[in-house]
Amino acid sequence: MKNIKLTIEYDGKDFNGWQKQPDKLNIQGTIEQAIERITGEKVDLNASGRTDAGVHALGQVANFKTNYELPIEKWPLALNANLKKSIVIKSAEEVEERFHSRLSCKQKTYRYVINNSKNGTAIYRNLETHIPQKLDIEKMKKAVKYFEGEHDFKAFKASGTSSKSSVRTIYKAEVIEMPDERIYIELTGSGFLYNMVRIISGTLVEVGLGKIEPEAISEIIESKQREKAGKTLPPTGLFLLMVEY
Repeated sequence: MKNIKLTIEYDGKDFNGWQKQPDKLNIQGTIEQAIERITGEKVDLNASGRTDAGVHALGQVANFKTNYELPIEKWPLALNANLKKSIVIKSAEEVEERFHSRLSCKQKTYRYVINNSKNGTAIYRNLETHIPQKLDIEKMKKAVKYFEGEHDFKAFKASGTSSKSSVRTIYKAEVIEMPDERIYIELTGSGFLYNMVRIISGTLVEVGLGKIEPEAISEIIESKQREKAGKTLPPTGLFLLMVEY
């Protein structure tokens, strides 16, 4: 039996998230159906993590096991021919039997995209969040550094979080000003709580609007109180950028 690792890109707009659910369009189930059409096998596709409804991925990683004989370089072509245009298998590789996309993961990088232009965009409206008020990017750059390191991120998790511990490590946190009036918030960490990236991004927006001072971030983290952090930004601006092993 072969263990196949896939790197996947998808536009999450039309999907009810990654996880397989009855009667709801989801990414996991859609790819599993494509694999079954090729192999005749029902497989379990394990992802590095579940993305929510409307969230996108440029580098999601998932793996499945199969007895089907197909040259590894042909898997992306075969799967893409059986998938919606909003999902693309970027690459496939055969990995050792014990590899598991979630359990073997060392770190993930997420990107939140903000369009900070006055009028926004029609074309990319489902791939970013439009905030027309001018944000103070220097303040946001200062504030984001307080998230680096190991912290209890209880103040930055949604109420539906199933994780027992809210302690996570963020290795790198950046606010990047792009030349086209877009702002990228990029976070690389050991793992993330439910809605954590969207709440951190919402908090940084409030810093940019002058509602929260950069130095207050450490106090918000220490408070462990969700109401002290910013709003949860919409899923449209969020991308799972990269998973590392």
